[in-house]
Amino acid sequence: MPLTTLDTRAALVVVDLQHGIMRIPGAPYTTAEVLERTVRLADAFRASGRPVVLVRVTTAADGADATPGRTDAGTGPRTAPPEGWDRIVDELAGHPEDITVTKRNWSAFYGTDLDLQLRRRGITQVVLTGVATSIGVESTARAAHEHGYHVTLATDAMTDMDGDAHRNSVEKIFPRLGETTTTDDLLKQLG
Repeated sequence: MPLTTLDTRAALVVVDLQHGIMRIPGAPYTTAEVLERTVRLADAFRASGRPVVLVRVTTAADGADATPGRTDAGTGPRTAPPEGWDRIVDELAGHPEDITVTKRNWSAFYGTDLDLQLRRRGITQVVLTGVATSIGVESTARAAHEHGYHVTLATDAMTDMDGDAHRNSVEKIFPRLGETTTTDDLLKQLG
């Protein structure tokens, strides 16, 4: 579905495009495809004077700051992540005007200053890309909706570890939270 409006005060929020997560193959899109589309969007947002927010997830090597609570998935044995796994990919990093948010949960809003950063800039709309669709992106979209932002989801600039999970988010959840669109449609509106 085409996007109805791109607000003049829109921000691109990129979820978890970092070295460790880029190793995930991705479904239905590869993480390389998601990165390429997100880089195009980030360049266009920057060129239009709109902010780009780069969200990264991290945790202490010993898991001391991991989200508590029991899950059916369990936590399993904890091993230290590889060095640099939580570093934003080079293709997106290096722009001093970008905002970087570090999270320790699925949502980029919970326990971070993302809402404060957006409100200080008068942002009314967030455009989301990233990995994984049904986890970090969906959690961030839900929180953005709850915070009163217009939510736009570039569904071809996000992917999941499971194609069915991606489709469920795109087809059943996202239409209730905002508008879904494509990278090309967003680029036309930014042009």
